[in-house]
Amino acid sequence: MARGLAAGDEACLALAYRRWSPLVHTLARRSLGDAKEAEDVTQQVFIGVWHGRRGYRPERGTLTGWIAGITRRKIADALRARGRRFDLVASAGPRLALPPHTEDRTEATLDGLVVRAELAKLPSAQQRVLRLTFYEDLSQVQIAERTGWPLGTVKSHARRGMHRLRRGLECIFDAETVR
Repeated sequence: MARGLAAGDEACLALAYRRWSPLVHTLARRSLGDAKEAEDVTQQVFIGVWHGRRGYRPERGTLTGWIAGITRRKIADALRARGRRFDLVASAGPRLALPPHTEDRTEATLDGLVVRAELAKLPSAQQRVLRLTFYEDLSQVQIAERTGWPLGTVKSHARRGMHRLRRGLECIFDAETVR
């Protein structure tokens, strides 16, 4: 199975998932204390197994040990993300002055604040491209014309910015399911 997985055989990944996902889920659930978060970690572990399959070396240890190592790292990542979300909420808490709205509107307002806070963490070029894309509804070609940057540069800033923004928001919004 390990050789097949390393060679990119999806059937071997499915077999590995069936065999070790209960162990991974149990470890994550015990460490995180939340079934939903444990499910997310389990999924992340097997995505990590698939993406890192070429790095597995049978001479260095068993497949079970390798998967357990990935599990420990993903659990640690989840715990760090939980801490970052807590810090963000704690630091933003005193500054949030929300007018009375319906619950749906309040949720949308909070989501907007969180997105803006994450966007502000990006490098300025990535921020500029994403703001022009989403707030001014410009295409990448139009952004290149407005900024004078090559189209490839605009595309790179957009891709990297979206990736960083997604990672930051995933950490924050995954925490919402914990509460």
